[in-house]
Amino acid sequence: MNRFVSLLLFELLVLGGGLLIGFTNRPGEWYESLAKPPFNPPDWLFGPAWTALYLLIAFVGWRCWQQRPTAGRMQLWWAQLALNFLWMPLFFGMQQMALALVVILLLLAAILAFIAASWRLDRLSAWLFVPYALWVAFAVYLNLSLLLLN
Repeated sequence: MNRFVSLLLFELLVLGGGLLIGFTNRPGEWYESLAKPPFNPPDWLFGPAWTALYLLIAFVGWRCWQQRPTAGRMQLWWAQLALNFLWMPLFFGMQQMALALVVILLLLAAILAFIAASWRLDRLSAWLFVPYALWVAFAVYLNLSLLLLN
């Protein structure tokens, strides 16, 4: 498969999947009614932040797939994507903050495991996942804070 086409497919899968899940699991009235911590970001920030992260996630997945599509790193990449796509329906759609916290902790663990597995083999991909790890670590703290406040 052409490298450009395969990159485009990764971008469509990740960005398209993320946007679809975002549009079908909007925060809504329930989220608006929650007590929020003072560090809660404004709602407008989440869309651009996740769009940028999804573009990086897709690029890293494509690099990993180009290098070794059946390697353990690729399995970690798929695991983090599945957990990522699961969190929003649990948190916003089903309003299950405690279960969503478990999922986002597993997501952070998968991201960190991917970074560790990539560090010697593909340092660029490892570094490109660092902003994602930081954002998800913040999201863990936010999810926990919302759970404790409500």
